Amino acid sequence: MPETVTHLQRMLSPLLRPFSWVYAGAMRFRAGLYRRGLLPRWEAPALTVSVGNIGWGGSGKTPVADWLLGWAESKAIPVALLTRGYRARPRHLPYEVKPGALAEEAGDEPLMLARAHEKALVMVDPNRTRAGKAAVQKTHPELIILDDGFQHMAVQRHVNLVLLRPDDLREEWNRVIPAGSWREPESALGRADAFLIKVGPRGFGQLRPRIDERLARFGRPVFSFRLAPTGLRNVIGGQTVRDFEGAPYLLVTGVGDPAQVSATAEAYFGYPPKRHRVFRDHHSYTKQDALDLAQEAARLGCIAVLCTPKDAVKLGSMCTEVFWHFDLSLEFGPSTLGERAKFSTWWERRYNSFRLRRADRAQHAAEYRARHEAGLPPAKGGNHG
Repeated sequence: MPETVTHLQRMLSPLLRPFSWVYAGAMRFRAGLYRRGLLPRWEAPALTVSVGNIGWGGSGKTPVADWLLGWAESKAIPVALLTRGYRARPRHLPYEVKPGALAEEAGDEPLMLARAHEKALVMVDPNRTRAGKAAVQKTHPELIILDDGFQHMAVQRHVNLVLLRPDDLREEWNRVIPAGSWREPESALGRADAFLIKVGPRGFGQLRPRIDERLARFGRPVFSFRLAPTGLRNVIGGQTVRDFEGAPYLLVTGVGDPAQVSATAEAYFGYPPKRHRVFRDHHSYTKQDALDLAQEAARLGCIAVLCTPKDAVKLGSMCTEVFWHFDLSLEFGPSTLGERAKFSTWWERRYNSFRLRRADRAQHAAEYRARHEAGLPPAKGGNHG
């Protein structure tokens, strides 16, 4: 479906371009209203990081959010994730996602994150301000992650992570809706604090001339990352294996970039799937879907139906023992800061810098209140206006 839409957009580009100019202008105007304070914004009392992108498609937002949740867990930092929950149908809003929630209520990606990080607070609500206030009241998080939040400017963020696909730096550069996949024009990238591109080390090197040409003027670091399979896990039983020992398998995906999943599977096993069944992104699997996939695998002589962790959440108890999913690990690669400069180091410095600034402001405010209550003048050089 996305490939069909992209093909039509490029065919009709001369006709659609004027509409793109209008749309881009409207988005610039909207961003300006937020920047000048003419539209209301809520700021959380915790570092708020947006994980978003400039266009649609599988740029890797969920794996990066997953990494941030894991990082917070490893540091014992209370964390909340705010997401609109695409295609979620919660009973009420905001909706706190528990590990035992139904995928149709919570949404596939929020449920996957809640199961992987049981100590985190995952809140589904298109109104991220309402969800954020509820999260602050409930758990007092020290880190708030705004999922798909680059265009959601009603919540003030302290760090903007903007994810790009390699195509965003090539054919799709500045192709704004409806003539392309971008939600905003290229000027919006000036709001980024860092760019992350889902590409391996070799691809990053090949893409480097475009990175320098397109992104250098924004003066922000560019990091690469990729998702690497670490093994296979049975959807029903949870047991793990290294691989299928050369046996054929049926691949099924309901994700934004199915071709990338297929390429990952072929690279991991050393041979392609017997067949690749592609469903649209966020597809709601039925019992009949699961039955058809198991029967198709049997007809093709496949010992397994392989899916992504995101698909496994939705297939769940409808699966049989032939359903497996990849265990995936996010790996950061080279960046424009240098071959060994890792995103994790950059991120920790940003987080710690924010904490120090917040502590300084709190101390400054406390000293000012104490002097005011004692009837003393403000400290020399103090700025209390």
